[in-house]
Amino acid sequence: MLNTPGDKSGLMGAEDRLPIEQLPLATGFWLGMVVPKRHAKRSVTRSLMKRQIRAAVAASSVALQSGLWVVRLRAPFDRALFPSAASTALLAVVRAELDQLLQRVAQRRPAV
Repeated sequence: MLNTPGDKSGLMGAEDRLPIEQLPLATGFWLGMVVPKRHAKRSVTRSLMKRQIRAAVAASSVALQSGLWVVRLRAPFDRALFPSAASTALLAVVRAELDQLLQRVAQRRPAV
């Protein structure tokens, strides 16, 4: 729905925003993924990584706290080692690294 001039029903200005301390806590499990194009040039590779992130988090979601989670690719994968954009070798390496990361995070889980 479009807003007409003077109609602020759908807009939120700076004066309408709550400070971060007053925002309601998210219930459930929220997942964000950042797979930059500079680290994974091919869209096939980025899609493979995102599918693996979703699958790995779903498999270990019982061990993780509910809340907001962001998984970010911090370094590129060497294209010389993985010439195919969606090779089974790349899939195995991505999944193994994700499983290791999520296992470390689950071990740090604070007692409730």
